[in-house]
Amino acid sequence: MEMRQTASRIAFERHPAGRRVETLDLKKEMELYGSEIRAAIEDVLESGQFIGGPAITQLEAELSERLGVTHAIAVSSGTDAILCALMALEIGPGDEVIVPSFTFFATAGCVARLGAKPVFVDVDPRTFNLDPEQIEAAVTPKTRAIMPVHLYGQCADMDPICEIGKRRGLCVIEDAAQALGAQYKGRNACTLGDIACLSFYPTKNLGGFGEGGMILTEDERLAEVCRQLRTHGESERYYHDRIGGNFRLDTMKAAILLVKLKHLDTFTRRRRETAERYNELLREVPVQRPFVPTHQAPVYHQYTIQCDRRDELKASLQEHRIGTAVYYPVPLHLQTCFEGLGYRCGSLPVTERVCQRVLSLPCHPMLHDGDIEHVAKRIRECYGEPDRET
Repeated sequence: MEMRQTASRIAFERHPAGRRVETLDLKKEMELYGSEIRAAIEDVLESGQFIGGPAITQLEAELSERLGVTHAIAVSSGTDAILCALMALEIGPGDEVIVPSFTFFATAGCVARLGAKPVFVDVDPRTFNLDPEQIEAAVTPKTRAIMPVHLYGQCADMDPICEIGKRRGLCVIEDAAQALGAQYKGRNACTLGDIACLSFYPTKNLGGFGEGGMILTEDERLAEVCRQLRTHGESERYYHDRIGGNFRLDTMKAAILLVKLKHLDTFTRRRRETAERYNELLREVPVQRPFVPTHQAPVYHQYTIQCDRRDELKASLQEHRIGTAVYYPVPLHLQTCFEGLGYRCGSLPVTERVCQRVLSLPCHPMLHDGDIEHVAKRIRECYGEPDRET
């Protein structure tokens, strides 16, 4: 079935009584393009080429063209994309990298794995992204890079971040794991800093069958180094210019991603429609809906609200078979593994507050309009708001 027609059909179906509303429905997606996936797998099986091969090259080329960036390097995961990018920049012991604390662990974890120090900075309370006004005070003579995260599919405020980076001689690494297709002032995520990292984890907007990632950059030297690092630092077979790792993306995974990439625009459009509908239905409810500046075009990897009585709301929705998630309940600067850095409760007050208030609602492209209305209705009930005609 053609995807645009399918998305339109989904939009008008109602919520069947008793049906669970999932936070993600990959099985439903497979009903739409399963035959294409199986054909792509068969092609790889028949080729006998499971490492490298044309699917890798094609995926790199298609994402490079789509995003408008010269170099795309497919790697084994979003985490390895960050790790490889940091290695290419020769970041290591004695260096510092400025990162948000309100993000997935890999952002700071990769910095620490290389012996460098993650320096945590607070976030904007409306967008949840790295607050540019907090960066300057965190810069020291040891600072080598700034790594903003485009959290929940909306770009960080990149112009002031990049201005600080340029003025202070710091590389800007985009953690765009959740933001493929997002735009900032008409420019694509992954083209805003010096080097960018994507994830193809199954839950991502372009999710694969297993782990996967991509590094993107305009810098030819960085791209060459990343290509070497992903294959143990090889410049040619069995000749190693540097020490790298096994960061290769499997051919099978690339072939599957190529199938899903054809449907990404339709799925992104559906996510945005879902967000608009939530915005309308929750307008009078005492929750803070996602804040989107006029120069941003997010892709709603998550539709995340802030609310009082968050855990009570989450439990109430669960009783009505509505899935939700908290991304992320504990800020990184308060994680046990980073105790030695000296952060304490109160160090980053905005981050600590939003961790107690955020709740992500179902926002995947397989939702019916009736599902969205059902979720909004239950939220209104929890806060004692009258139902609205839908």
